Amino acid sequence: MDAYETETEMKHDARIEMEENMIFKCNFDLKKFKSLLIDEQNNDPNDMVGPDPARLLMAAVAGCLSASFVYCMNKKNLELDEFTANTEIIKIKNENGLWRVKEINVELIPKSDNEKIQKRIKQCSKIFEKTCVITPSVREGITINVNVNP
Repeated sequence: MDAYETETEMKHDARIEMEENMIFKCNFDLKKFKSLLIDEQNNDPNDMVGPDPARLLMAAVAGCLSASFVYCMNKKNLELDEFTANTEIIKIKNENGLWRVKEINVELIPKSDNEKIQKRIKQCSKIFEKTCVITPSVREGITINVNVNP
C-alpha cells in the first residue's frame, strides 16, 4: 500500500480481503489503526462483527461534518463544553429491487454556556461544511473506477 501527498493531491490506500463469506477485512495505510471488519453477511445488528458499507458511509459523512464544525471552532481557539452528533441512513429499494442509499441525516449538537462560544457556534453553522472532504464529494458525485482482474 502506498500513500502520498502533494500540494494539490493526496492518495490513501486500503486492501480488502475476504475473511469468510461476506465478511471482509479492510486493511488501511495507517500505523496505529490497521484494519476493521466489514460485515455484509449479517442483517441482524446483534450478529454483526463490523459495520456494513452503508454504515461506514454514514459514519464518514457524520465524522467529517463533526470534524469540520470543531475545526471551525478551533480556528478562533474556542472549545465546546460538549459535542455530539446523531446520524441515520435511509435505504430504499430501487426499481430493480436493489437496496440504495436514499439519504443520510446528520444532527450536530454543539454545546456551550459561554455567550462568545454560542455566537461562534452560529457563525460556524453557516460555513463549516465547506471544509468537509466527504459530504460535498458525496453530494457532487464521486468518480468511481472499477477494474476486475481475474
